[in-house]
Amino acid sequence: MIAELIKLFQFEFMRNALMAGLLVSIACGMMGTFIVVNRIVFISGGIAHAAYGGIGMGYFFRFNPVLGAIAFSIGSALAMGLVYRKTQQRADTIIGVMWAIGMAIGIIFIDLTPGYKVDLMSYLFGSILTVPQSDLILMLGLDFVIGLIVFLFYKELVAISFDSVFAETRNLPVDQLYLMLIVAIALTVVMVMKVVGLILVIALLTIPAAISGQFVKDLKQMMILSSSLGMIFTTLGLGISYFFNLTSGATIILVAGFAYLLSLSWKTLIKQAMEV
Repeated sequence: MIAELIKLFQFEFMRNALMAGLLVSIACGMMGTFIVVNRIVFISGGIAHAAYGGIGMGYFFRFNPVLGAIAFSIGSALAMGLVYRKTQQRADTIIGVMWAIGMAIGIIFIDLTPGYKVDLMSYLFGSILTVPQSDLILMLGLDFVIGLIVFLFYKELVAISFDSVFAETRNLPVDQLYLMLIVAIALTVVMVMKVVGLILVIALLTIPAAISGQFVKDLKQMMILSSSLGMIFTTLGLGISYFFNLTSGATIILVAGFAYLLSLSWKTLIKQAMEV
């Protein structure tokens, strides 16, 4: 089985797919950790679905839909971040509305675009097997930007994640830092879009981090473990989807979800054993 899997990656499209999975896993490991710690999964989902508006505009105005997704994701992220910071008691409703509006805008623009939209479904459900080298370069660049943000502002991001009130007393620009984190999440969403699609983006962002959070508490260790798990899930999912002729993005998420259920069962068994 291992030999067949190694032979599989002799094909260029599989090597590109594997590299895309590895690059996305790095970003998801970093941003997913902050998403889980800050409990902002809903915002991440809102950004992912609102990005569809940018894809629709890209189709209609004849420019790269990925660039449209980046612009729309960042704009939506800033709006949702401001809403969350300023009106937390009603943020879920407002973000839900923005989520729906973004999707609706994308659908309307696509309806108005003449011709057959051949690769439209790849943005919704992912198409990791068709990732070109140009997208790999874009993913590498986004990884660098996200990694640089985490490296330069790690202490500040940790501070606002665990105690934003204390961070404000230390004269940290909490709102600006929070918006920067949300923008970094938006960039990650665009990366994940090509691998598992906008529909499943939340899962790959949160599942590896959720598993890691059960076993490690240090944020740096959590990021490393999350990235490693993401790489394992994408590689296994790719192999399984190829051998059984399944959709790659959905298979990757199923592997991750199964691992999460196993981790919960393992933690429960350990807890019960300690209580006996």
